[in-house]
Amino acid sequence: MRYLSIIILGLLLGIVNFSCNKNADSEADNNNLSQDSLVEFTIFYTNDEHGWLEATDNSDGAAGLAGMWKAEENYDGSDNFLILSGGDNWTGPAVSTWFMGEPMVEMMNSLEYDASAIGNHDFDFTIEILEERLEQMNFPFLAANIIEKSSGEIPSFVKPYIIKEISGVNIGIIGLASLSTPNTTFPKNVETLEFLPYEQAINTYAPKAIAEGADFLILIGHICKDEMERLVPVAKQYEIKIIGGGHCHQLFAKEMNDVVLMQSGANMERYIKVEFLYHTGKDSIQDLSYSIHKNDKGIMDEEVHTVVEGWLEQSHAILAEVIGYADETIHQRSVEMGNMVVDSWLQTFPEADVALTNSGGIRQDIPAGEITLETIVGLLPFENSIIQMEVTGQELLESAPYYLHGGFTTIDGNYLMDGTPIHSDSTYTLLTIDYLYSLSNNNFSEYDDTPYSTSVHYRQPVIDWIKSLNTSQSDPLNNYLDDVPRQ
Repeated sequence: MRYLSIIILGLLLGIVNFSCNKNADSEADNNNLSQDSLVEFTIFYTNDEHGWLEATDNSDGAAGLAGMWKAEENYDGSDNFLILSGGDNWTGPAVSTWFMGEPMVEMMNSLEYDASAIGNHDFDFTIEILEERLEQMNFPFLAANIIEKSSGEIPSFVKPYIIKEISGVNIGIIGLASLSTPNTTFPKNVETLEFLPYEQAINTYAPKAIAEGADFLILIGHICKDEMERLVPVAKQYEIKIIGGGHCHQLFAKEMNDVVLMQSGANMERYIKVEFLYHTGKDSIQDLSYSIHKNDKGIMDEEVHTVVEGWLEQSHAILAEVIGYADETIHQRSVEMGNMVVDSWLQTFPEADVALTNSGGIRQDIPAGEITLETIVGLLPFENSIIQMEVTGQELLESAPYYLHGGFTTIDGNYLMDGTPIHSDSTYTLLTIDYLYSLSNNNFSEYDDTPYSTSVHYRQPVIDWIKSLNTSQSDPLNNYLDDVPRQ
């Protein structure tokens, strides 16, 4: 028994020693991996920046974003950081719109963006201006689903994908443009282009990026949450780990079947941080975390602040003229705002009977205080002109549910503002904008195939009407606004 006990004890000790050696080997392996095989890197993601360089009540602007990255995220400009955008970089406040996006390019260069999906509003100033901006940009626009109708090739102003190398890890970044682009920028600006289905583009370019050496793929697109979710199955096929979106100004970060879906909202108010730990020996992501961060810490980066202030000075110098005064904010989506815009058109063109426009053409509030030209440029930033066309009462009422109304109401019946009933077989002179007329998803061009172009910018009547009132602190613009809904 004594010898048997010794044998059993020896066997037990052997087992224990084996286990200890295994753990020691594992720890040694982990130590080796942490030194030689694990690569850490971070992605910062924004979308729909829309030219909001300047700090607002909701955000510290571009300088605050850069300050947060450097002070709180240890951003040092090294290759271990990847900075990406979901598109719509520049159409917005006057500081960006008036200079057709150039201030945003300088700012995004300062923040060292690596790539941006191309958004529908990045076409707003025409492809010619887009190409001018590209010459200034230190990063590319990405879109794998745009081709030229004439050649079937990817146009010169975008790349379908890029591959970024971070400490020996090759990250493929594929871009997508919104399929709605032909109807959400001026159609003429993209009439030579075709926008292909998202899945088709991914199936074409994901294998090419992998064959070129991408260790894993990221997708950035100017696409909304529902579109992103529908792409998860094809993303899984190619081990696409992240889908970054845009266009709908949504705010979320979540996982769906092990694919991270994310949007940061809009206007540089937030960013999303994604942190990776990549195992080069296993060619796999060992750890991934993501979080949403509000740009409101009051930490200003001096270099970016200098860029922003330089452009603001130029914008103020050109557009500083005070044209009126508001004692309360006039909100972007308010009844008063919509009525003011379309009614100003009818003031400028009194021969017209009615007016229609889209609420999407009105882009920001009029803050309380002095109203300058700069305010109105940011309010109505697009290059739209007013056109005049003839429509029947039936055609007018068919269109009315989709637009803001001027000169008539559809509440408790269909009447002109003087109380005259709208008759379906009568003809009315309608004011609208050339952008809406050119869209294929309404019938304006069928109602009148020879509209009259006034060549008047859609913001000019608003400016003229506000000026004519001579408003002041004692007699603010708010006293002259119509708050009665018309639909």
